[in-house]
Amino acid sequence: MFTIDQIKAAHGKVKTGEDFQKYIQDIKALGVKSFTTYVSDNHTEYNSVDGDFVSSPAMYEPLPIEDKVDIEEFKSDLAIHQDGQTGYYRFCQDCARSGIEKWMVDLDDMTCIYYDKSGAEVLAEEIPEA
Repeated sequence: MFTIDQIKAAHGKVKTGEDFQKYIQDIKALGVKSFTTYVSDNHTEYNSVDGDFVSSPAMYEPLPIEDKVDIEEFKSDLAIHQDGQTGYYRFCQDCARSGIEKWMVDLDDMTCIYYDKSGAEVLAEEIPEA
């Protein structure tokens, strides 16, 4: 079973959205099956291929999540982040401002799905192989 310290070490290599694919491959190799990250405080729940579960602590003071989703603003902010123009915390702030509550990454399907506060799917993306 992987540990939060192993996840942190892999995540520590991520500087921009451009590094995300390598991070995904690194944690998949550790045995992570899926994870859900909560924008409000950036705690993440990791599920293993063996059915185990571990949660990371909050990373920052809670951000208020907007009730209404601004999909166009979110898509723009996401593209900018994936292009390496913003850091991770800035991306989380942008998500909160756009009404994104969390995202769930499925490492079997290689998808990342973003959700609003009601649990509705806002955007689904395929994660390219590194």
